[in-house]
Order: sequence, then structure tokens, then C-alpha cells
Amino acid sequence: MTTGADLIAERLAGAGCRHAFGIPGGEVLALMGALADAGIAFHLVKHENAGGFMAEGVWHAEARAGKAAPGILLATLGPGVANAVNVVANAWQDRVPLIFLTGCVDAAEAESYTHQVFDHQQLLRPIVKASFRAAPGAIGRMMDKAIAIALSGQPGPVHVDVPISVAESLCEPRERPAGKAPPAPQLRPEGAELEAARALFKNAKRPLAIAGVDAVNEGAGAEIAAFCDRFHVPLITSYKAKGLLDEAHPLALGGAGLSPKADAHLLPLLKASDCILLLGYDPIEMRINWRDPWPDAAPVVEIAATPRLHGMHAVRHLLPSGVSAGLAALSDGLTPRATWSDGATEAARSALAAQFAPEPEGWGPATVFHTLRQVLPPETVATADSGAHRILVSQIWRTGLARGMLQSSALCTMACALPLGMGQRLADPTRPVVVFVGDAGLEMGLGELATLRDMGLSLIVCVLVDESLSLIELKQRSGQRANLGVDFAGTDFPALARFFGGHGVWVADAKTLAAEAQAALDRPTFTLLACRIGRRAYDGKF
Repeated sequence: MTTGADLIAERLAGAGCRHAFGIPGGEVLALMGALADAGIAFHLVKHENAGGFMAEGVWHAEARAGKAAPGILLATLGPGVANAVNVVANAWQDRVPLIFLTGCVDAAEAESYTHQVFDHQQLLRPIVKASFRAAPGAIGRMMDKAIAIALSGQPGPVHVDVPISVAESLCEPRERPAGKAPPAPQLRPEGAELEAARALFKNAKRPLAIAGVDAVNEGAGAEIAAFCDRFHVPLITSYKAKGLLDEAHPLALGGAGLSPKADAHLLPLLKASDCILLLGYDPIEMRINWRDPWPDAAPVVEIAATPRLHGMHAVRHLLPSGVSAGLAALSDGLTPRATWSDGATEAARSALAAQFAPEPEGWGPATVFHTLRQVLPPETVATADSGAHRILVSQIWRTGLARGMLQSSALCTMACALPLGMGQRLADPTRPVVVFVGDAGLEMGLGELATLRDMGLSLIVCVLVDESLSLIELKQRSGQRANLGVDFAGTDFPALARFFGGHGVWVADAKTLAAEAQAALDRPTFTLLACRIGRRAYDGKF
């Protein structure tokens, strides 16, 4: 006979889910068992936030391979749910499809039993696309809705609260068969708005495109690359969209959004452009320099399948469609022509390369990132934690791979890089993974080194050791504030790596770093490279 938990698990397995992450509690034991019986591996983590990021890493790896299945995070009632709020908010802001399964007591019991009991749905509703409470007779339909909502439009988290009695009781004998996953948006724009946009683009001599997270989630990389190449359109991306166009391509201007020094070279191009194309661009990833980066009357064409209510900038022409269909409609029948004849984009690309070059003294964070990019295979996936290092590595690390650099770009939360890399490696064990993390970020999630050991995953963890919250310390100094709450004592990270079954080593020069990274590619366990860079190493870097 089929229980409610069985039906939930069957629907998730039918949607293509193969991994679930979380921490058990008595209220979710039936769900855990049902997931395993349905062929969905359950992975024990040390914190619910890390479990959610591992689920995201799996999703990125599988989406790159053309699969569309949401991640799964499982938490027990009370503290388990509260612990996961950060990663659920990240999924909401970073457009990540996540099914968040939580256990709860039955409604009647909650009226007289208060230990660890609060309203999960009320807590989570502001940061999820939908919240459901499983009920007998409608579990299959509920899960179809949950999966469809998580994947449709801009993806995001959906919460499913499962009372113990519903999970453990037998279902009604007949349930509607599982529904189909929603198709990617393919609406083709038409009418006067399209014709006006086509005329603007046709006559443009300095067109410029910006691609963002929606283009990634729609799988529009090939179409964007072909369009830019055919019509000689330079491309800026958000950090999430790095790799939609191979960043070695002469038209690729790299990622933007956090670095004022990068903005100094990119924003003038926007002012000079006579046709700015926004391709699935969601400015939720961008900082203050990207609020109103052009005048309200600027020649901006936006292709977006979902409404844009952010108020960050003005748009002249809106084409409500998926990126691929919108580009086809915009360019159909048009003849390519020479663009940017003044060489401004080539000059900006060269200036960016010089801006973020390795340190002339031979060692520092930029040298670390350049060295690893040169040594590691082109197909390597990088993950980056939040902090000063992320701003710099996002400018330096070039990728030709969609979803080739994973990070928390909208919420910008710490302690995400290691679990993101673990999920990526778990789902795609043939592709190398390097995790870039600051010492504070690694200390925040040290327990997941034990999870890394238990999973038996081989990846590279590059820790930038400066014994400071460098980005915050920089802000303190720029505001002429006292140094407070940002510096801390050092940790012996290589010893910790060995303690958790990995290989760890201190690194203080490029030659050692290159040799250790090459050796790590053949090592059956994880490698932790603790790169000493010293406090204030990021001064003037970004």
C-alpha cells in the first residue's frame, strides 16, 4: 500500500530528482524512507543551509546536462526549519528551484502541544514561491503544483509541510497521474513593439548586450553566443551568467555587478551604446552602480519572459518572451554589419585584463586565481563564497561553460561555496571542481568537511587566509571607522583537512600552488590549499 510519504517521493522521483539533503528528525523519518525507496539518495549534512546549497549544486550540474528537476532539502520541525531560512531565502533571490520538505505535528496536536511547534508556513511565505500543507486525498496534485511552481517562470523554492499522520497513513486508492513539467518559455514577440525594437537594432552601430540569470535558467547560452558572434555584439554578463559566451571570445566583456574598478570600464560603454539589449537580465545580482546606469530615454530593448517590477532602470522597448525566441524575432532577416568601429570595446577588454592582472611582486590573491585558472582544465567548475575574494575571482576566472562559476549572487550569503561545489561534484563526478572560500567563510561551515569525507568526494578547496573579514574591514576604513569585529586569529586549515581525511597544505608561492593543484586532480580525496595572503591583501584590487 502507498503512504502519503510514498506518493510525495514518487512524484519527486518522477520529476527526475535523484538526491535529497538534510538532517533527520522523528517527524520526517517516513519521508526519508520513502525517498530512499523511490530511488532518491538521502545525504546527511551538518547544517540545513549546507544541504540546500548542495541541492543547488546538483541542480546546476544536472541543468547543464539538460535535465529539469528541482533540488530537495529535508528538515524536521522547529529548529530544522528555522536553520534553513537562509538557504531558502537564497533560492528565492538567486532563482533556484528547491522543494523544501518539512515535518510537522498534526493540527489537532498543535492545539495542545507546543514544544518546537510554530507556524512553518507563516515563517517561510515571504521567501518562497508557494507553501503547501499536505492533506489526504490531494497529495499527488499538491506535489504536481509544487514541482511546476518551483520550475516555472523564474525558478524558486516551494515549501511542503507534511504532518506526521499524512506521511505515515495510507493514501486514498486513486490519485491523478503525475503532471508534466512546464515547458521553457518560447513566446515569440510581435506587433509594433517588436518592429520598433528591430528598427533600433538594425540601425545600431554600437549595440551592447547584458545577459543574466534568466538566460541561464532558460538554457539560452548557445543562442546568445550565436547572436553575438553573428551581429558582432559585445556581451556583459551578471556573475550568474558567466560562460554563456565563452569568456575567451573577443566579444566577451566578462561578469559585472560588484567591482567598481570593472564598472569604471563597462559603464562608459553603456553610455556610448546606441542599442542596449537586456537578455534575461535580472538586476537582483547587481549593486548600487547598476541602479539607473542609463538615462530613462536610453535606447534599451529588454527580452524577458516574466514581468520586471524591480524599478532599477528604465526600458524603451519590452519584448515579453523567452530569450531564444526573442533574439530570433529581433534579428530575423537582418544583415550583420560592422560595430564599434572606434575600438572602444576592445580597449575596455584590454583594460579589464590589465586591471585584474597578477600581482607584480609575484604573490597575492590575483596570482592565486590566475595560477589555478592556468593549471586546472578548461571544463573545471568553480564556486565562490561571498567576500572580497569573490569580487576579484569573478573578474579573473574565465569560463566557457554555462553555470561554470557558481555562487550566491543575489543574496550574497557566506558559507555557500563548499556545499555548492560538493553538490556539483556529486552530480557530475567527471568534471573537476575548485572551491574558492575565505577563511571566515570556511570556518562558518567547517562541519561540512566531515560531510565531504563521508561522501568520498574529490575536489579542491582553495582557502584565502588573511585572518580578516576583508571586505567589511575595507568598508570600515573607507568610512574612517575603527577596526572592530573584523580581524581574528588563524586556524591551521591543513591540519583540519588531514583530520577530516583530506590532503591539506600551506601555500605561499605560485609554483607550489600549481604543483599542488595538479596533484589534486588525481587524488581520491579532497585537497585543501591554504593560501596565505596576509591582511589587507585586497587593498586596491577591485
